[in-house]
Amino acid sequence: MAPARRTSSEAPVVSDELLAPVGNDVELCYQTFGAPDGEPLLLVMGLSGPMTWWDRTFCERLAEAGFHVVRYDNRDTGHSSRVRARVKRGHLVRAFAGRRVRPPYTMGDLAGDAVALLDHLGLDSAHVVGVSMGGMIAQTVAVEHPTRVRSLTSISSTTGRRSVGWQHPALLPRLIAPRKAGREAYVESSVAMWSLIGSAGYPNDPEALRTRAGETFDRGVSASGAVRQMLAILTQPDRTPRLRSLRVPALVIHGTADKMVHVSGGRSTAAAIPGAELLLVEEMGHDLPAELFGTFVEAIARTADRATD
Repeated sequence: MAPARRTSSEAPVVSDELLAPVGNDVELCYQTFGAPDGEPLLLVMGLSGPMTWWDRTFCERLAEAGFHVVRYDNRDTGHSSRVRARVKRGHLVRAFAGRRVRPPYTMGDLAGDAVALLDHLGLDSAHVVGVSMGGMIAQTVAVEHPTRVRSLTSISSTTGRRSVGWQHPALLPRLIAPRKAGREAYVESSVAMWSLIGSAGYPNDPEALRTRAGETFDRGVSASGAVRQMLAILTQPDRTPRLRSLRVPALVIHGTADKMVHVSGGRSTAAAIPGAELLLVEEMGHDLPAELFGTFVEAIARTADRATD
């Protein structure tokens, strides 16, 4: 039984960015927030997103709630290692059509990275929170390494079953279209995409989107890495049967207006996991609006507390 969390009103301790070797010539860049003796909580980001897409204020609020927060760059993003494997965009089209394609790495490999990071940090287990592809990774950690997960929170994600959690048809051409080179082109395409998939009820400030996109580009982006991650998503198995075997406190958060992962993905995830709480947010899209940070932190903490009962 895990100890009860201790909330804190003090400013959370924030570490420098560090590198962790996780095997197969892959290093993950990570950063921590909060006291080391807090309840460990691992944040897993989505497709081509660096760890900085977990807003610093959100991480600090989780730390204030008593968590020792770890955020990291998945392989092929940010300051983590790039994988040397070429994937043609035609592979994505074939995988999207359900044809067999061999990816450079799988969702299981990405879950293995997360577990190896816990090993590096000396953590036997952690509360695992993932968004979008990060939710798929978090679910995979839970089903393949169940003893490593104290509680599971899956946000804006799905089970891997093709008949749920689908994308709006207008998005695929944008996702696979070649991007122009350079910082300004990346910023403009990012602003356009987030304006399309963001929360209508909690609109983003275009200038804030530009700032984040510029910081993401400066941190390091990889078009080929995004394609490799997309192929891992498209070739993932349906986890539904294995999710039914979980005996861990679980929370599923999903926006009813999500165009990237239809809300059916969240509903199916919650239905598959015994005892899971489903939190549907009206007018929320495929982002994490700052106005909802308090709601998210409270729900994650409530789920974590179920692991101590």
